[in-house]
Formats: sequence, C-alpha cells, structure tokens
Amino acid sequence: MPISARIVTDPEPLRPRINYSNHQQGVAQMLPYFPGLSQEDLPDGEAWAVEDVTLSTHSGSHMDAPWHYHSTTAKGTRPAPTIDEAPLDLFLRPGVKLDFRHFAHGYVATAADVAAELERIGHALQPYDIVLVNTSAAAAYGGPNYVESGCGMGREATLYLTGKGVQVVGTDAWSWDAPFSHTAQRYAESGDAAIIWEGHKAGREMPYYQMEKLLNLESLPAHGFTVACFPVKIERASAGWVRAVAILS
Repeated sequence: MPISARIVTDPEPLRPRINYSNHQQGVAQMLPYFPGLSQEDLPDGEAWAVEDVTLSTHSGSHMDAPWHYHSTTAKGTRPAPTIDEAPLDLFLRPGVKLDFRHFAHGYVATAADVAAELERIGHALQPYDIVLVNTSAAAAYGGPNYVESGCGMGREATLYLTGKGVQVVGTDAWSWDAPFSHTAQRYAESGDAAIIWEGHKAGREMPYYQMEKLLNLESLPAHGFTVACFPVKIERASAGWVRAVAILS
C-alpha cells in the first residue's frame, strides 16, 4: 500500500501529511549549497524534487512489533520486543493465504475458521509460515469506508496461529482486529472489555509480528509462494514500514 495523503487509509488524526516540492521549488533549496550558482546554470533550470512527510509508524503497509500490543509478552515473563529488535530471518519465509473475503465487515474470525480454511486449501501450517489474511477490506481500498471494512482476527484465532509456530502474520485490512466501530457496538451491548483489541492483545501471551494494510492478496495462490517483508528499523519503535513482496515460484 502506498503512503498517500490522498487515499483514506487511516482515521483523520493518523493520516499521512505530504508536502511536495517540485524541481523549480528545489532551486531555492539547492543554490545556498553552491555559492555563485544561479538557476540558469542548472540543466533546464531545474534542481531536485523532494517531499516532507509526516507519518505514524503505522502509516501505509507496516509491521507491528509485540511492543505495540503490550509492554510485556510471554505471559508477562519478558519485555515485549520493539521493531528494531526483530530477528530478520522471520521476514523471508513461506507464505500462506487465508481467504476470508466472505466474512461480513466486523466479523471476528475464530480458531475454527482458521482450521477450516487450512483444511479447504490443503495446507498444514509449519513453524515460521507467514500467514496472510485476505478480507473484504481489499475491495474497499480507495473509497471512504476502508477503515470500517473487513473482518478481524480474534484472540483464539491469533493464538491458534502462534501456537503452530507462526510468528509473522498480515492482513489487507486497517487492523488485525475487527474495525473499531464494530467492536465498539459489541462492547456497548456486552460491556466486556476483553473483546477490545483482542487479536493484538494475544501478543501478551505469545509474541508475534503483524503486518497491516497490505494490498493485492487476492492475486496470490493459497500457498506455494515466499514472502519478503523486512520492516524499516526504527529505534525503540512499535512498528516499521514494510514493502511486502510475494515471490511466486
């Protein structure tokens, strides 16, 4: 997913801000570095184009570290790692796609849903498989309702994956969990705070790394491909931007 100030991929306070300077505007930036240089000396009178970008570490396609979910992991026995502490060998591994596009917006996928989909596609999970979840949010990308779209992965679904040795997952939705608007409605009805961010908070029990806001998962086969998804190394950060690539054999 590109980092864009034009396409709605975040709630308003979290949207990227990009200030573009073209080649003409770059002249004023370049000339002070070279005393005596004039615009006429430059090819076609042009200098550089640059952009100033204001981002969250969770803008565009990104990788969440366990630190994002909670301060501790492994049931409170150790500090949760930040993104700069992530072992790089986790991020070049075989990929598996779960097709959950048929689930309604706001649905919370269960362990049984994951097991049924794995049976349907004929794949037995292996440790370190990278599991990607294709949701109906993919069809909403580019419109105003992307943030509210797609299903989420619940606590038990997440622990099912991590219990099989999966350490990296991803989704094409705004969040690994169900959209907040749907969860808020369920919380208003039940008063059960355990349903809030339950997929993320499963990282308190077993650490895992999670990609959000991926694109083009619908073009992938169910398995038989490799995922490369190295996160940008940001010191002590909860996430890093990622250019996720599927390598098809």
